[in-house]
Amino acid sequence: MKDVYFTRHRRLRQSSSIRAMVRETTLHTDDLIYPFFVIEGEQTKNEIPSMPGVFQLSLDYVKAEMAEVVDLGIKAVIVFGVPHHKDEVGTSAYHDHGIVQEAIRLIKEFYPELTVIADTCLCQFTDHGHCGVIEEGKVLNDPTLDLLAKTAVSQAKAGADIIAPSNMMDGFVAAIRHGLDEAGFVDVPIMSYAVKYSSSYYGPFRDAAHSSPKFGDRKTYQMDPANRLEAIREAESDIAEGADFLIVKPALSYLDIIREVKDFSGYPVVAYNVSGEYSMIKAASQNGWIDEKQVVLETLTSMKRAGADLILTYFAKDVARWLSSNNHSEVK
Repeated sequence: MKDVYFTRHRRLRQSSSIRAMVRETTLHTDDLIYPFFVIEGEQTKNEIPSMPGVFQLSLDYVKAEMAEVVDLGIKAVIVFGVPHHKDEVGTSAYHDHGIVQEAIRLIKEFYPELTVIADTCLCQFTDHGHCGVIEEGKVLNDPTLDLLAKTAVSQAKAGADIIAPSNMMDGFVAAIRHGLDEAGFVDVPIMSYAVKYSSSYYGPFRDAAHSSPKFGDRKTYQMDPANRLEAIREAESDIAEGADFLIVKPALSYLDIIREVKDFSGYPVVAYNVSGEYSMIKAASQNGWIDEKQVVLETLTSMKRAGADLILTYFAKDVARWLSSNNHSEVK
C-alpha cells in the first residue's frame, strides 16, 4: 500500500478534543425554545399519557416551572393554552383574561428577561377544533383573519415578546402584522408557522391541547407532506407579509425543507421538533431499545445541520441539563 496515495480522514477523528476542534455543527442551550401547556383551574398538573414527562399545568405551577427553565439557561418559551370555555369562534383565544394571556402576564411578572412566545391559533379554543370560522362545514379564510389579529393583539397586550401564528390561513401574517402595528406593537416580531404540514406526527399534541377537530381534517389549510416547492411559496408569502422568523413543522421528516427555506430566505429558521417525534423517542427509550440522550442530541443536531437556527422541542429541559453537565455532548 505504500505506493498508493489515499486521504486519511481519520486523522481528524483521533480524539474527542480533535473531533471538537473540527466539529461543524454545535448544539447550544441558546438554540432551544421550551413549549408548555397551561390549563385553567388550580393545583392541576396532568401528565400527558402520550408524552411522558410533559404536563398540563395550572397557573399556580407556572412560576416554579419557569424558575426551572431560567435556572437551566433556556432563554425562550412558547405558551399553549387549554381553556375551559370553547365556542364556535374561539372567544377565549382573544379574551384579555384568557388562559394564555394570564400565563404570559404571570411569566413576565416574575421573569421579565425570559422571552415569551405566544402560540396564536383558534383550534384549542373552538368547540369544533378547527383553526377558523366554520360555515357549512368549511373553514372560512378571510373572516378568520380578523379573529387571529384580535388574538395576537390581546397576547401582545398581555406582554408576549413574540407572536407565533400557527393556523395556516392565507394572509394570516399580513393580518396580524397590520393588527399589531395599528395597536402600537410595531416592535413585536412574528414567528410564523410558515411551513406547516398536515402531518400524522401531531397526534400527541392534540391530546395535550385538546385540539383534535370534531369533523374532517386540516388538509385544506395545512400542507401536503409530498410538496416541496409549495413550502418555498408559503415562506416567500410570509416574508412579504412581514414575518420575522420562519417555522418548519414537523422537523425530522422535513430536514430537506429546513435547508431549502434557510438557503433561499436567509431568515431565522425554527425547527419544530413535534410531539410525535418526541413520543417515538420516549417510547423506544422506555423499552430499552435506544439511548435516549444520544438519540435526542443526534436528532436535534441534525436539525441544526439542516439549517435551523432555533429548535422548538419538548426535550429542551433535558437537553439543557445534558449540555450543561458535559459542556458539549458528543454523540457516540
